Amino acid sequence: MMFNGQVVVVTGATRGIGLSIAKAFAEQGASIAICSTKDDQAKKVAADIGSSFNVQTYGEGVDIKDFDAVGRFFDNVCDLFGQVDVLVNNAGITRDNLLLRLQKDDWDDVINVNLNSIFNTTKSVIKRMLKKKYGRIINIASVVGLMGNPGQSNYAAAKGGMIAFSKSVAREYGKKNITVNTVAPGFIETEMIESLPKEYLSNIIDNIPMSRLGTPSDVSRAVMFLASKDASYITGQVISVDGGMYM
Repeated sequence: MMFNGQVVVVTGATRGIGLSIAKAFAEQGASIAICSTKDDQAKKVAADIGSSFNVQTYGEGVDIKDFDAVGRFFDNVCDLFGQVDVLVNNAGITRDNLLLRLQKDDWDDVINVNLNSIFNTTKSVIKRMLKKKYGRIINIASVVGLMGNPGQSNYAAAKGGMIAFSKSVAREYGKKNITVNTVAPGFIETEMIESLPKEYLSNIIDNIPMSRLGTPSDVSRAVMFLASKDASYITGQVISVDGGMYM
């Protein structure tokens, strides 16, 4: 069991990519803590993962934008498990529109949830990782943060900022055996993608060299690699999981 004895925290883990990541770590023996906006949903998903994979789990509803609430969540996780070995920052939202039509609230919401939240979570775990002289932080960005996308200036700015943040923290704490990396998914088969018009999706697939959408497990396998001993000398990097869309 690759992660037996380790504690993995995944934000936004009640569906899609986050849920796939949490299950993948649980399958490899990790204790799992997840948070989401709805407390009952987080608790239910955590319980389901625990019973399915016979591991310890914890779920809590957290406003990921609230620095103090995030700190209390990590206090609860450490009270229960004693440590955090791996942090996966996956929580994110979209509020798409062309810049001329983009409302300030839509800008603020995306920046707060997608970018400011990783300051909150990373700040909450970094002292604990420093004491242990071990930590793996993986931030889930997007190909949009690398290449931009019309109608997603807020989302691209947040994901691009996430990449830059990851590189800076990687430089600060590499000597303490804490690695910080980013996974940038392309278009992945999730509820968010399924809601897009079929013609639009068809055009997207035409521009992907591998001629298909990705799956959540494509992303979770990359995350697990970066969290594993096999990636102990890799930090400050961006792995694009996009079928070659951005190269």
